[in-house]
Amino acid sequence: MTTTVHPPPRPGRWISGWDPEDEEFWERSGKRIARRNLALSVLSEHLGFSVWSIWSVMVLFLSPEIGLGFTAGEKFLLVCVPTLVGSLLRLPYSAAVARFGGRNWTVLSTAVLLVPTLLALHFVRQPGTPLWVFLLIGALTGLGGGNFASSMTNIAHFFPRRHQGWALGLNAGGGNLGVAVIQLVALLVIATAGSTSPAYVAAVYLPLIVLAALAAALGMDNLDVVRGAPGAQRDAVREPHTWWLSLLYIGTFGSFIGYGFAFGLVLQSQFGFSALQAAGCTFLGPLLGSLARPLGGALADRFGGAGVTCWNFLGMAAGTALLLVASGQGSFGLFLAAFTALFVLSGLGNGSVYKMIPAVFAERAAARVTAGADAAGAFAEARRLSGAVIGIAGAVGGLGGVLINLAFRASYGGPAASGDLAFVAFLVCYLGCVVLTWACYLRRPAVAVREVAGA
Repeated sequence: MTTTVHPPPRPGRWISGWDPEDEEFWERSGKRIARRNLALSVLSEHLGFSVWSIWSVMVLFLSPEIGLGFTAGEKFLLVCVPTLVGSLLRLPYSAAVARFGGRNWTVLSTAVLLVPTLLALHFVRQPGTPLWVFLLIGALTGLGGGNFASSMTNIAHFFPRRHQGWALGLNAGGGNLGVAVIQLVALLVIATAGSTSPAYVAAVYLPLIVLAALAAALGMDNLDVVRGAPGAQRDAVREPHTWWLSLLYIGTFGSFIGYGFAFGLVLQSQFGFSALQAAGCTFLGPLLGSLARPLGGALADRFGGAGVTCWNFLGMAAGTALLLVASGQGSFGLFLAAFTALFVLSGLGNGSVYKMIPAVFAERAAARVTAGADAAGAFAEARRLSGAVIGIAGAVGGLGGVLINLAFRASYGGPAASGDLAFVAFLVCYLGCVVLTWACYLRRPAVAVREVAGA
């Protein structure tokens, strides 16, 4: 039976009866609608990440030269706050999609980014502004971090299971690029206007936020299947897989966002770099890591998320060991190469772990259908839980970025003033993730995370 999909009425633009698993509908019109929503979602999420990570570059400007001198420990604290708030907001942001609709929430969550951006623009031009003011503004930039969960939850419903790894990877990767792009903006500002003009960084984003909100309002759609999923987060927290996958996401996304926020400060603390020198190096890792995320999703589509994730964590452990060697030798070249590898591997792992989320629940649904359950109901439940777990894993994973920045703060604030203690802690965590992936998703074939062909 062909699914009847009703066109979105104006002005709410709600689509009813959306079923991307219906191949005839998907090829006829579903693919076009889904890709349009994906493109606009990427734009809004990209700006969300940029605003969320704005203090990762603003701290490079904060110096006595502009009347805003803070210690290294205070700067690491300043980049911790947005990470913490953005991670915690991912749970309500994910639920907001079901409550208000993906299009409606994208418009609102994008427009509200004007508030922290305007505040940053104003106060970085005020010499003597106390740290607590910047901490408060940093907390507000966490609004941009919440955008990730709502965007991913929404986009997951637009695409069929066979394309979700690619679509979620592209959506997240385009958003993650915001971390690299804002660092390139900072580099351009420092190179042209000097290290005393941080307000220009914020000014660049004001018109872009307005344009993205308008584009979402005019071009995106709401899906009734998303709105019809109440209580999904409550059910998801009872699932053991929610917490195993969230722990794995701490290792991948927590690393990406934690390193992205802290790398410039690490270079200043480890090698005594100036703002220009640090900004010249910080964009490459987040850029390559963001571009690697869709590849991680595609590899997981082809080879299975668990296998890709396990090998990825082994690579991250090796990269961290190289960081320890580079730190001991004082080799900047090796240090930069190892950190860049960690960014790339964290991006790959982000894609593979997020592919695992819908795949594990789809496999469970397939088992239920084999046992005699109704196929439509089983897979609808799988999609409902997958959307909720995406939000929960995004929130828990983001907290990994907080832990990374706190580890750096403690390590560089210690007597040795180096990052070695932090690197040892990261190495242990990555090895723990290898064991977790093997034990929960590779050792037992019954729960192996792979796409169920034709399910």
